[in-house]
Amino acid sequence: MRETLVLNASFEPLSTVTSRRAVVLVMQEKAVVEHAHPGLRIRAASVEVPVPQVIRLSRYVRVPFRRRAPWSRRGVLVRDQHRCAYCGRRATTVDHVVPRSHGGGDTWLNTVASCAEDNHRKADRTPEQAGMRLLRRPFEPTPAEAMLSALGVSVREELPGWASPAA
Repeated sequence: MRETLVLNASFEPLSTVTSRRAVVLVMQEKAVVEHAHPGLRIRAASVEVPVPQVIRLSRYVRVPFRRRAPWSRRGVLVRDQHRCAYCGRRATTVDHVVPRSHGGGDTWLNTVASCAEDNHRKADRTPEQAGMRLLRRPFEPTPAEAMLSALGVSVREELPGWASPAA
């Protein structure tokens, strides 16, 4: 299922939802399509709707300020683009740089995506103790970076046309 970016009425990013949920919001006139996937449409008996990539809510929703992106295993895998931090192959697990048994926690700066083989090889040790090195250091994404990463857009790369300031 594709992910759709939800913007507030003021064009601020709020969250991501499934394409199905986005279509429901558009059909209920709670949101409008700002950008659709080119060539993709959802068809029903009497309706044909473009598959939304970005929707904007019709009414402004007040949201409390969020300073930090919430940590999650899925978020770490998405942040690291499903690439192992030790060898660069496809990652399916999350590894704690400082193991939990040594006081390491579930934080953005202590977790990296890892392939199962390297995660098992490192085991209950730090990378230095295991003789392994990180290809890239973990970082804490901003809430906006985490949201765009979930959509498959890297903030460190060029933004697509619909998200650029000139649009």
